[in-house]
Amino acid sequence: MKGLKLHGKDLIAIGYPEGRAIGIAINVMLKHHRKMKIDEALEVLKRILSEPDAFREHEHYAPIVDALTGRDRKSEMIHELLPRKDYRAYGSEHIEQGAIHQMEVAMKLPVTVAGALMPDAHQGYGLPIGGVLAVENAVIPYGVGVDIGCRMCLSIFNIAPEVMEKDRATYKRLLVEHTRFGRAVHEKRMDDPVLERAEFNTIPVVKHLKDRAWMQIGSSGSGNHFVEFGVVAITDAQNEFGLAVGDYLALLSHSGSRGMGAGIAQHYTRVAKELCKLPAEAQNLAWLSLDSAEGMEYWLAMNLAGDFASACHHQIHARIAKALGEKPAAMVENHHNFAWKEVHDGREVIVHRKGATPAGKGVLGVIPGSMTAPGYIVRGTGVAESISSASHGAGRLMSRTKAKETISPSVVKKHLEQHGIDLIGGGLDEAPMAYKDIGTVMASQRELVEVIGSFTPKVVRMCGDGSAAED
Repeated sequence: MKGLKLHGKDLIAIGYPEGRAIGIAINVMLKHHRKMKIDEALEVLKRILSEPDAFREHEHYAPIVDALTGRDRKSEMIHELLPRKDYRAYGSEHIEQGAIHQMEVAMKLPVTVAGALMPDAHQGYGLPIGGVLAVENAVIPYGVGVDIGCRMCLSIFNIAPEVMEKDRATYKRLLVEHTRFGRAVHEKRMDDPVLERAEFNTIPVVKHLKDRAWMQIGSSGSGNHFVEFGVVAITDAQNEFGLAVGDYLALLSHSGSRGMGAGIAQHYTRVAKELCKLPAEAQNLAWLSLDSAEGMEYWLAMNLAGDFASACHHQIHARIAKALGEKPAAMVENHHNFAWKEVHDGREVIVHRKGATPAGKGVLGVIPGSMTAPGYIVRGTGVAESISSASHGAGRLMSRTKAKETISPSVVKKHLEQHGIDLIGGGLDEAPMAYKDIGTVMASQRELVEVIGSFTPKVVRMCGDGSAAED
């Protein structure tokens, strides 16, 4: 029997492009199917051309797929983890082992330069919530997280808190009328310059998310996101706002980039995992080089999502300020679930703060407690060991599932009444007892921030009150 004979013109005739794919295909077929008839061989090659994904990992045909798709397997070699670099954990005695393990893995990445773990830390996906990771010339989509640019925004009004206490019903009505959560959106949306950004036309995945962004502008997510009225107590006479020490009515919001951020995170996490192969325990820490087209694209999309999240907060605060007939005397805004280009120890690095607040020297921020515990307005001290970071809140004491299984609605109701809290919406997974003690968390990071004042919630609005389904 004569052996198989294939020529380049045979492959071109069935659609193969001129180039290296033809030579590789002929070599593969002659090596593994020398006795195959030519029409059978061409039929196999046709299938590989029309369904490359089906043969991407085939023991014989994978090189043909690689040549057709331009895949470079050398660049996809598994990156070995290195010995763990040292890092500082603040309040480690209060941090669950799962979060510590995730941080230990992150500190073994070849791109890792430095890291720190905040006292509100708990287990997440890839990088723990409360994890800070500085890497060299790369960005980790899951190191940023799904809710890109999630943030706190605080407006302080020159209104005495007693005004609210005399008429709680009005302030509850203001929150119901001017906020939307989960899948609920404003019927009359406010326009915003962020929706005109060029990235919506130049980045394919973002282009497909523009309609969702337009629908959700000015709204808040579900879960632990909230908008609440409360009392700010300014305690530092040298505060940056020029406000006298004393109590003020304030509005605090917590939310992120909604569906747009989630879509960006999911897409680029998938891309990163395809391009950056890691051992199983580190797969969710796959990174994109900032020298690559994919890395730069994600960087632009991430920044757009962060700006969108900020725009949502500003619209919420503008709506409510207008309803109050009062402009804020001061505003504080800070975000987490983001990556920043910063210089540490004289070296430019990409700092991921997943559930951690920027706390560079003189940088202002808000660290919330729970709906029955105060939050704090803080000024960062710029501690290098923390990579100029602090906690982003009290942190979860128990998972959402455990909270729903173990916390009684009657206990929560009584607890809220004892603290004088009016709650609109919310679920058992957000019960105050599902969170760590904010006092303990703040005590663990005394060196990281200075306290300017506090915020005590009074009227709280969250998702889950029947007006909106949760995301």
